[in-house]
Amino acid sequence: MTDLRDIIAQIDLLEPVPPVAAQILALADDPNSSLTEISELIIHDPALTANLLKICNSAFFSLSRRIDSVRDAISLVGLDQIVELVLFNSLSSNFNKELVGYGLGERELWRHAVSSAHVAAMLADRFGASQTKHLIFTAALIKDIGKLILGRFVAFSYEQINILVHSKGQSFNDAEHAIIGMNHEELGALVAKRWNFSEKLIYVMRHHHLSDESARQDLETVLVYLADLICMMMGVCTGADGLSYRFYSDVLNQLSLNGNDLQGIIAEAGKNQQQVEVLLAL
Repeated sequence: MTDLRDIIAQIDLLEPVPPVAAQILALADDPNSSLTEISELIIHDPALTANLLKICNSAFFSLSRRIDSVRDAISLVGLDQIVELVLFNSLSSNFNKELVGYGLGERELWRHAVSSAHVAAMLADRFGASQTKHLIFTAALIKDIGKLILGRFVAFSYEQINILVHSKGQSFNDAEHAIIGMNHEELGALVAKRWNFSEKLIYVMRHHHLSDESARQDLETVLVYLADLICMMMGVCTGADGLSYRFYSDVLNQLSLNGNDLQGIIAEAGKNQQQVEVLLAL
């Protein structure tokens, strides 16, 4: 078994979320905050402002007029989209590398993360979780950040992990833990804790595969799990582990979803994926 101290020490090698992104996310979740406060934070970060205006004036939004200021962007594009773009800008550099252990090429983990986050936001609107939409979106976006560190350890131990998955019927998550001593959920939660994320966000990241039965009663965690599942069904960068996780049919029952409903959600997500691909190309 790998020395876990060697794994945990590599958290410090990740590029942390800039303070401005954390501040913007906190303000967006605060019902007493104002758009002025958020725009002022963005305005005082020139690089962030430039990237936001570039995206807002791209084909991703196809607006009828050019946006020349952050205030314009917020009023025309909407606060939800601006918060999402701030997170994209802050996290994309971490997710760009190839992950051999998980069978993912360059930027494939980022493509899955962005796609999953968009599906999660759609599900949040559908299932009455709009008040925690930013948290759900963020959790879906960064839920697999533990893979960035664990990838090379998985590559080294892949044969042993694969035996447990295919011969013993374990999920990839359980096999990771058994062979390495830690899975990517656990490591992702440690990253989130190191970066001072909220306890709720840490919880969702830690349980997004729902192996803990109690997590299946938590709506935010369930929606992040379902978003991940839908992306796998769509074939969006599933990787070597994508088909080796548990499917919990009771989650669909809990959300009153039948097969036709799920197919409809997948179809809608597929249409939205075209817009996601435009964003990823910027």
